[in-house]
Amino acid sequence: MGKSPFIESIRAELRTRRYSLQTEKSYLYWIKAFIYFNDKRHPQSMGNIEIERFLNHLAVNRQVSAATQNQALCAFIRVYRYVINQ
Repeated sequence: MGKSPFIESIRAELRTRRYSLQTEKSYLYWIKAFIYFNDKRHPQSMGNIEIERFLNHLAVNRQVSAATQNQALCAFIRVYRYVINQ
């Protein structure tokens, strides 16, 4: 199975901006979890409602900390601002 061009474009963006390897791994983890949570829809076809629903899921169902939610949100901001250009 080949690698997703979308995921590779995120990886390239993070490396261009010299993010640490651990940050890259974390951001890619949250983006993939977000995509799977939304039935494998492309993030370009989703927006604020889906992001809010995912973050609420993290807080309520997975009981992650506020810092973890913030990290996921930062990953989404990076993707939507620099990869999808929204």
